[in-house]
Amino acid sequence: MNNSGAREVDVVVVGAGQAGLSAAYHLRRTGSEPDRDFVVLDHAPRPGGAWQFRWPSLTWGKVHGMHALPGMELTGADPARPSSEVVGEYFDAYEREFGLRVRRPVHVRAVREGDAGRLLVETSAGVWSARALINATGTWDRPFWPHHPGQETFRGRQLHTAQYAGPEEFAGQRVVVVGGGASGTQHLLEIAPFAAATTWVTRRPPVFREGPFDEEAGRAAVALVEERVRRGLPPRSVVSVTGLPLNDAVRRGLADGVLDRQPMFDRVTPDGVEWNDGRHVDADVILWATGFRAAVGHLAPLRLREPGGGIRVEGTRTVADARIHLVGYGPSASTIGANRAGRAAVRDIGRLLAGEPLAA
Repeated sequence: MNNSGAREVDVVVVGAGQAGLSAAYHLRRTGSEPDRDFVVLDHAPRPGGAWQFRWPSLTWGKVHGMHALPGMELTGADPARPSSEVVGEYFDAYEREFGLRVRRPVHVRAVREGDAGRLLVETSAGVWSARALINATGTWDRPFWPHHPGQETFRGRQLHTAQYAGPEEFAGQRVVVVGGGASGTQHLLEIAPFAAATTWVTRRPPVFREGPFDEEAGRAAVALVEERVRRGLPPRSVVSVTGLPLNDAVRRGLADGVLDRQPMFDRVTPDGVEWNDGRHVDADVILWATGFRAAVGHLAPLRLREPGGGIRVEGTRTVADARIHLVGYGPSASTIGANRAGRAAVRDIGRLLAGEPLAA
C-alpha cells in the first residue's frame, strides 16, 4: 500500500499501559517529540491500561506487586482504594508529567507494509506511516475461554475474569471457579464468604511459593518464558512458572478448605460439572479464571506468526521484522519486565533508525 495521506512519524507506540508508557518515556529521553517523532495510540477510554478494568474489590493493598514506571514513583496510595483508581490516577499523572500526549480512544485495525520500507498503521483515527512500531497491547482484550464438552448446555451463568465485578453478585449461589493462577485464588477467597458453595478446579495441581521471590528466582522464571518466544511458541505468563505466593490469606484459604483444589472436570452438564468417575457438582455459576492471550491480531498482515503459533522474539525485536518490537509480551509481561522492555525497544529502534548494526 502507498503512504499517500498518512501522517508520518518515526515510531508508533500501540497501547498505553505499563509497557507502552515506559517506551514513550524512553523515546522522550532520546529527545523525540510526541506527534512529530512518535505517537502513542491507546484504545482505552482513559489512562490506566488494563488496570482500569479490574474489579473494584481488587484494592491496592491486595495487588501482588506493581513496579513503578520509570522516572516517577507511585507513593502514598491508600491500600483500601480500588487498584483501578490508584493506577488510573498514577498513569494519568505520568502522561501529563512527561508530556506523552496519548491519543485515545483510538482503535488500531491493522499494520501493513507501506512504501519505501515504512509501515502503515490503520486506525479509527486515520493512518500513520512509521519507520518502526512498538506493540504494547498486552492481553486484557483477549480473554481465553477453553472449550469443554457440554459447555453450551449449562443453564446457569458463565463469565470470565475479565467480566468479574466483585463477590457480592454471587451471594447464595454455587460457584465453580476454573483456573490455578492468582486471579482464580483471589476470586475464591473473595466469593467464599458470600456464596452458598465454591469449588476450585484446575488443570494442574497448584504450586504455592514459600518465602520471598528473589531476583535469582525471577530471572529463572523469565528465562523459561523467554525460551518459548525464542522458539516461536505462544508465551506463557511469568506467573505460570513462578507459582502462587503463600501469603496469610492463601494460608487461611487452604486451612478452611476454600482452596481445596479438584482436578479438571470432564464435562459440563446443564446443572453443573461432572467427572468420568461419576462425581458431580451442582453449580449456578462457572467463573473461568483461565487467563488471556496476547492481543496481536492487528499485526496479522505482516505474517509474523511461526508454525508453532507464536511470534519469535529476540529481546523485544521480532525475528521476522526488525521494525516491530513487542513489549509486555511473554517475558516482559510483568510490570518490571515491561519497564525494561520499553527501554530496550527504544534503544534497538534508535540503532535501526540510525542505520547501525542491531545487537545480536
